[in-house]
Parts: sequence; C-alpha cells; structure tokens
Amino acid sequence: MTARYGPGIALLVVDVQNDFADPAGSLYVAGGEEIIEGVNAEVAAAVAAGSPVFYSQDWHPARTPHFVTDGGVWPPHCVAGTAGAGFHPDLVVTGEVIRKGVDGADGYSAFSVRDPASGHRSATVLGERLARLGVSTLVVVGLAGDHCVRESALDARLLGLTVLLPLAQTRFVNLHPGDEDRAVEAMRDAGVLVG
Repeated sequence: MTARYGPGIALLVVDVQNDFADPAGSLYVAGGEEIIEGVNAEVAAAVAAGSPVFYSQDWHPARTPHFVTDGGVWPPHCVAGTAGAGFHPDLVVTGEVIRKGVDGADGYSAFSVRDPASGHRSATVLGERLARLGVSTLVVVGLAGDHCVRESALDARLLGLTVLLPLAQTRFVNLHPGDEDRAVEAMRDAGVLVG
C-alpha cells in the first residue's frame, strides 16, 4: 500500500542500486530486489499527486576509507561509473538524484556527508531543496534500513520533517544480529512513523 502524497509531501528513494539490490551485487542486501515493485508504486503515486521525488545514489571513488581495502568496514561497492553504482534496471527513476560518497566523502545520509579525515559534516543539497519546495513530510523507502535509510530518516527528523517509513519498501543488512530491530527502534524513538 502506498503512502498518501500531495502538497508538502515528497518521496526519497534511497540507494536502490545494483550493488545493493541485485543478488550479484558486491554488497547485496538480502531481498533488496523484492522492494522495487512497491517502490515504483510509491514513485507513481507521488508523481500522480504532483509530489517531488528524490533519489540518493552511493557514488564512491575506487579508493576510499569507506572500503575495507582502505581501512573501512565495507567491501568496495557503488564505485562511480560502474554498473554496480547504477540504479537497478527495474527501478523507475523520475526525479533529482543526490549522490553520496563523491570525492571520498563518507556518510550514509542523503542529507549530509562527512570528511573522513577531519570528521567535519556538511549538508548535501537535499535539505535546501525540500525547504524551497515547502516540503513538511518525507516518505523514505529503499536500502538499507539499518544504514542509509535510517540515517536519512533521522536527519530528516532533525530538520523538523514528518517522516514516514513503510517497512515493506525497505530491507536491512543486519551485519550484526539485531541491527534491524535497533534501527527501527532508533527511528521510532526519533519520531519516524514506521509502518
């Protein structure tokens, strides 16, 4: 079931990319491909109601402290310009793309990036775009619920937005047992409407 869209409501589709949503991807999120039909229904509902749609896209350089090969925790994934960084071919993409990880910046949220050397956080253009459009409610879907979806939803709450997270349209990495439950609890504690 899709969320209601209309004035003041936007949709954020987080990282539905080949390396996450394809079983052959380098950082496949189990069941990631299963959400695409529902995500596309959200996109169609948002577009039909005139609500803006934004997409976040992991877009890393080949070498970055984010990757285990350079001291991080993740295998190389979503390297800029590769097939793995592309959106899943079944995903309907009709909106502005916000790239994350560009030039080695780190971070999970579509709203902010972090300099891995200094730790300094800076905003992406997403918050400003939503404010300019008069958005007060953000529906967040995509991958992965315990990382980029969670951090984007939490940052949206910090900006004062009402955030809706339909669980049927996300999947979780569960790198550690209980990660999904902890992520959902953290989002609910922050006021995200998880359903």
